[in-house]
Amino acid sequence: MFKSLSKKIGFTETEIKVILFLILFLVIGFGYRFIFQMQQDPSLQIFDYSSQDSLFSLYSRNDQNPDKNEDSLQSFAKVKQEVLGFSEGSSWGTTNKILPEEKSINLNTATIDELTTLPGIGIKTAEKIIELRESMSGFKKLEDLMDVKGIGEVKFNNLKKFLYIK
Repeated sequence: MFKSLSKKIGFTETEIKVILFLILFLVIGFGYRFIFQMQQDPSLQIFDYSSQDSLFSLYSRNDQNPDKNEDSLQSFAKVKQEVLGFSEGSSWGTTNKILPEEKSINLNTATIDELTTLPGIGIKTAEKIIELRESMSGFKKLEDLMDVKGIGEVKFNNLKKFLYIK
């Protein structure tokens, strides 16, 4: 029986036995599930996590209360900022840089520390700027800064108000 079936299908006898074994247990599994799980109560269980999650509770309370007072709005905003990582004390969010004054950094003499005060410039990019400056014997114009890998037109437009060349 398996030999004639294997010639028609193109499988070996062992492959046909494995496939039939899998089909048999698939049918038995569905039969078991159908018979025994139909006897159990199919009612849905509803879980309410609002008492366990203070943020969920806060969001729910603020969303349902149309008369929001200013204190609850401020606390809601503070919690939202903490959760999203926008708070000042956040250790994993973006670091707040104190931006330099406009036209206060000479691109041809700036140190790594001065360059890292610029928005979007980290230590690696500052090192690349200094390497390019040394290889060019100084920048001739501010637009030469776009030759640094990682500084495109958008980032350059954000930086140029802080830079000058002498």
